[in-house]
Amino acid sequence: MTLDLAVIIVSWNVQSLVLDTLRTLDADLKTSDLKAAIWVLDNASTDGTVEAIRATFPAVHLIARSDNLGFAGGNNAAMRELGFCDVPTPNPSGPRAVFLLNPDTLVKPGAIRALYDGLLGLPKAGMVGAQLFYEDGSFQHGAFGFPGLAQIILDLFPLPNRILGHLVDSRLNGRYPRALYDSGKPFPVDHPLGATMMIRREVIEQTGIFDEQFYMYCEEIDWSMRIRHAGWEIYNIPMAHITHLAGKSTGQVRPTSLYNLWASRYRLYTKHYAPLKLILARFLVRIGMQLQIRKAQQLDPAQREPLIAAYRKVIALFTAS
Repeated sequence: MTLDLAVIIVSWNVQSLVLDTLRTLDADLKTSDLKAAIWVLDNASTDGTVEAIRATFPAVHLIARSDNLGFAGGNNAAMRELGFCDVPTPNPSGPRAVFLLNPDTLVKPGAIRALYDGLLGLPKAGMVGAQLFYEDGSFQHGAFGFPGLAQIILDLFPLPNRILGHLVDSRLNGRYPRALYDSGKPFPVDHPLGATMMIRREVIEQTGIFDEQFYMYCEEIDWSMRIRHAGWEIYNIPMAHITHLAGKSTGQVRPTSLYNLWASRYRLYTKHYAPLKLILARFLVRIGMQLQIRKAQQLDPAQREPLIAAYRKVIALFTAS
């Protein structure tokens, strides 16, 4: 029997978080009237995640790795189990949709059905994402514009607070107006946050799966660009509410995560930017990282040295031809 929906969660040392995600997901799926199944790929956790999932959710399809594939590689491994391929390939027996969900999320009642109906109810929708909230219930951006040079400046260069305050939540920084979310109606976006991505089967058949050159970060941006280039549209579904605890897994190793972020951005820029834009991006990042090194000098040595080493690695990456 063909599934309506396959849900994939990639975990790494977040036992309590992923169990909470599975509880809320399972509860919502039971009321969704969808033929659905859950896959969890665990990236070599050492905190008992695998054993806890086996004991608590025996129906989950658990893929326990002895190595860490990262976000893109982990999701890809699970999608290959569902019959999808790295390159465009028909998969008529695959699920009608695949939902990639972070292990630091809490699914609110009705969210899954709202996403599914939005995805299949909008004729050109190839991917959709949810309306996100922080743990305290406050608003969290769940969709973004494709990154440009302005975002590098806002990330790395010191700006007066009065200017920065106006720009951080602006379209210049890839944010969509709150009014679009508050309308309660689906609206087109460049890409969703990778925490919640539901993709139509035909889209995966046409575009393939994640580019694993993105070990962590920016993989959803690259895939969204490929989806848009294939003629599909991407939407945020404000009626689908999901709490995102934001960075509880990746935040475990900050200097490493910082380098992974900028290495993925470098991959994105070189893959999708025009030559002149790439030259400007590389220049801005090198200067911005020098500024970050100066700022880091104020930290105590235990924090300062690993962080500065990461900044220098990024500079070397953006300097290489």
